[in-house]
Amino acid sequence: LPLAFGEWNNGAKNWVDIPFVGSFQPSEIVKLSVVLVLAYFFSAHRTVWQMMPALLFAAACLVLLMLQRDLGTALIYYLTTLVLFYVACGNVPLTVIGMGGGVGAAVLGYQMFAHVKVRVAMWRNPWSDPTDKGYQIIQALLAIGSGGLFGVGLGQGTPEKIPAYYNDFIFAVVCEELGLVGACLVLLLFALLIIRGYWLALNARDRFGSLVIVGITTLFAFQVFANVAVVTNLFPVTGISLPFFSYGGSALIIQLAEMGLILSISRQNPAS
Repeated sequence: LPLAFGEWNNGAKNWVDIPFVGSFQPSEIVKLSVVLVLAYFFSAHRTVWQMMPALLFAAACLVLLMLQRDLGTALIYYLTTLVLFYVACGNVPLTVIGMGGGVGAAVLGYQMFAHVKVRVAMWRNPWSDPTDKGYQIIQALLAIGSGGLFGVGLGQGTPEKIPAYYNDFIFAVVCEELGLVGACLVLLLFALLIIRGYWLALNARDRFGSLVIVGITTLFAFQVFANVAVVTNLFPVTGISLPFFSYGGSALIIQLAEMGLILSISRQNPAS
């Protein structure tokens, strides 16, 4: 849909605008679809050849994301697929090869797309272009620093200085208004939710339910890590939102659906 009807935005073409309804991001819906398809095939089959239809489905999704130049989401898809593959079959050599292929794809993406080169350059030195390309990350770092230990107070910050502060850079607002203590508490809550998810996967009643929870929890974990890493300039800008914090209807609806699935599966487990 984005390739046919979408518009380019920040180097990617990943949104679809529906008249009188609004815009949504199809890749958010497909995130959950990828997890369900992979979990279904991986729970029913043990060998790599039997898993091949699911891997081809995941590869097709990755190709579409590459064509849309939505490299951040492609990275999340790829890593989640690798984790689910390893959990399902425990094949270390193929998993390592897959990790190497991911590194190769990242290098290829850097060589092919100009906006990726710009993002990497700003990640290495945002002060080389402080009024344009590096402005966003510089303002985010200043907001994080100005928050200090306890922050300036909820609603008392100046988030409007950060482009896309309500979406991809919402964690910088958390750091500014709640400080280091508040940001660490938020990260602790994320960590507890992720740990709880993997515990539920270990104790799920059946293999399919276990793999679904592993896939959803892994998606969640990678999104949190990638978003926080971008905001703190550990990673180049990827356009990945922070679950349950970033503004966005399609992402929030899918995240709530993912939590609903985990709760549904956990209810079947007496130990939960």
